[in-house]
Amino acid sequence: MDFNMIEDGDRVMVCLSGGKDSYGLLDILLKLQARAPIRFELIAVNLDQKQPGFPEHILPDYLKRLGIAFHIETQDTYSIVKKVIAEGKTMCSLCSRLRRGILYRVADELKISKIALGHHRDDMLQTFFLNMFFGGKLKGMPPKLVSDDGGHVVIRPLANVAERDLARWAAHRGFPIIPCSLCGSQENLQRQQIGNMLREWDKKHPGRVASMFTALHNVVPSHLMDARRHNFRDIKVTGMPDTDGDKAFDAEEFSLPTLPGMQMADL
Repeated sequence: MDFNMIEDGDRVMVCLSGGKDSYGLLDILLKLQARAPIRFELIAVNLDQKQPGFPEHILPDYLKRLGIAFHIETQDTYSIVKKVIAEGKTMCSLCSRLRRGILYRVADELKISKIALGHHRDDMLQTFFLNMFFGGKLKGMPPKLVSDDGGHVVIRPLANVAERDLARWAAHRGFPIIPCSLCGSQENLQRQQIGNMLREWDKKHPGRVASMFTALHNVVPSHLMDARRHNFRDIKVTGMPDTDGDKAFDAEEFSLPTLPGMQMADL
């Protein structure tokens, strides 16, 4: 509701990989569909990338039991990625581009109005730090956007959900998890390193990750340095007090995020 992700009459393509996040996404959207004051359709879509040992029967069997409409798209992107990417190099970038292009085509064929992805709060924070550390940008993973081909609206309904909660939900629901033999088999990815950093921070400093995520909702362009986002050139004296004035060096009172079971000694 915060981002008007799903509207009346939408056909929502739920991208299902076989991992805990996409299973959780489908599970939650099915529950919301049953109780929402609007009508929308859900179509589960899986891209079978022909990874060796991929159990082709698991997702169709699971979706048939649910009684939900689904489409399995089979494209051998695995061979392409293994052929093009040198041994020891990360495969994510090429794999992601190939997967996006295929899913956009399938969305057109199925007359989809929204594409739902299973990225969660921790994915969004990891992307923010990856862009900052390695890309020189303050850029994250938005909850809703127009796709890079300009033809689709992509939504991330799990934007506010912590990964640990999805893991607990997957265990509780007994989803038939399918491990990824592409990116899941690469141990030294920058994203995994960032993820380990965030998990360590969360363990040592409860509430820090929640506070950083809250910061993504509270951007102050006038206190950064991007002249494309704020008109620094034409700043003049106004003679009027400004509550967002130069407080960069002032002591501020920050409200601390409160989590269940948190004690002051944790902070």
